[in-house]
Amino acid sequence: MTQAQHIIVVDDEQPAREMVGDYLRMHGFSVSLCDGGASLRNTIAQQMPDLIVLDLNMPEEDGLSIIRHLKRRTSVPIIMLTATASAIDRVVGLELGADDYLAKPCELRELLARIRSVLRRSGAALPEARPAAGASAAPASARVRFGTKWLDHDARALRDDDGNEHPLTASEYGLLRVFAANPKRVLSRDRLLELANARDAEAFDRAIDLRIMRIRRKIEPDPARPSVIRTVRGGGYLFSPTGEASPLD
Repeated sequence: MTQAQHIIVVDDEQPAREMVGDYLRMHGFSVSLCDGGASLRNTIAQQMPDLIVLDLNMPEEDGLSIIRHLKRRTSVPIIMLTATASAIDRVVGLELGADDYLAKPCELRELLARIRSVLRRSGAALPEARPAAGASAAPASARVRFGTKWLDHDARALRDDDGNEHPLTASEYGLLRVFAANPKRVLSRDRLLELANARDAEAFDRAIDLRIMRIRRKIEPDPARPSVIRTVRGGGYLFSPTGEASPLD
């Protein structure tokens, strides 16, 4: 029997976290409930979850600080729940590595859909997904060069030449996987969403340029002048494995 995917719900309001927890358990997930950053770290020390649902507005330690701490150490997917957080907080959260966000009070069915979408991008469904018609198959090599780093498909990790791992969010890995399978091809934003199995994730669409910017900071020799993942005006993005010039330049 397949083990249930483990989700941690972090919210300082007990009724809110219990309501979310009960709903997710009803849909087959294993759920742990935490009232803040300290209990979250204790829970993670015992078992790394498949995904974290995180309230941004908590009194002792805000959600952005928790995201920053987690993303320096793990690549666990995070969905932010925001009540009074400003648009700036949401953007900062995405820049720090969160994978999606939803306003509180949220519709539980929408939260469930977003959780399933993020898990598809980060979990076992990715290797089984069939490429869309006309798309290249996944690269045969377990490692693909991206500028200053290597993408390790087996570990779903980004590594430098010394073997040091640089954390990736689920959505960043999904995008890099698509680029690796489609080198030197211009991919529109719609095509990237389609190939990354993320067409149903509205927040992924809204933040795709931001995610590309974050990836560039990790792989480009000069992020201010990207040469590995380049913007094609009116077209989308193009991956040049070694940053060489192309006829589009």
